[in-house]
Amino acid sequence: MSTFTTTDGTEIFYKDWGPKDAQPIFFHHGWPLSSDDWDNQMLFFVSEGYRVIAHDRRGHGRSNQTDIGHDMDTYAADVAELIQELDLRNAVHIGHSTGGGEAARYVARAEAGRVAKAALLGAIPPLMLKTDANPDGVQMEVFDGFQSALIANRAQFYLDVSSGPFFGFNHDGAEVSQGQIQNWWRQGMMGSASAHYQCIEVFSETDQTEDLKAIDVPVLVMHGEYDQVVPIANSAHKAVKLLKNGTLKTYEGLSHGFFATHPDLVNADLLAFINA
Repeated sequence: MSTFTTTDGTEIFYKDWGPKDAQPIFFHHGWPLSSDDWDNQMLFFVSEGYRVIAHDRRGHGRSNQTDIGHDMDTYAADVAELIQELDLRNAVHIGHSTGGGEAARYVARAEAGRVAKAALLGAIPPLMLKTDANPDGVQMEVFDGFQSALIANRAQFYLDVSSGPFFGFNHDGAEVSQGQIQNWWRQGMMGSASAHYQCIEVFSETDQTEDLKAIDVPVLVMHGEYDQVVPIANSAHKAVKLLKNGTLKTYEGLSHGFFATHPDLVNADLLAFINA
């Protein structure tokens, strides 16, 4: 099992597959999951000859269940330390949901030569929360409800999320996958309740407008038009306008977890972007 220890003593689990001299693709997972959420994409891209890397964010998956460092700056700093440890250069960063925010924060501040491109899938930037400056954002009461549900019965909350809005399985005519529901629940329950509770504040209240403006590499913004978790109008539609070199790709009728429900479609679009 591959792990490294950050400067604040947190042990981070990661996967590193494929030729070490190939172009690296680094995957950033969403809340409250782990690097396992990217298994399909990692298997696909390693078969295409790439080096693929994914970590379990601190407090998530197999990484230490630390109760410190749950903020976007620390998440991005952990990524920067791992990338320095592995000496990754010319990498493509792919982030989903909260992982999209983590990827954006890292890429915006990365050392020259470390990043080639980025893809943000169902990502939280620029800001999820409704504020005076972001009037069409999500009400604070929604995120308060997430935290209350996590405290009351985390196992049931995670089952409800994965059975319903995350994959769009509450949509009429949806093809429900019990395996995906159970895999989502498994990943979530591996992590720390404290880390997950704190991360709700991170993904809802972190304003990443300046991160998006600072990114100068090509960025593909991908989003399901039926995303019930991160509304497309408040995220992807705004994000692409803030990026210097952004392209928007949306998917009619697809959910927040569209890369998991439709991997063949998404993998082909990612490959075309990376190869362009």
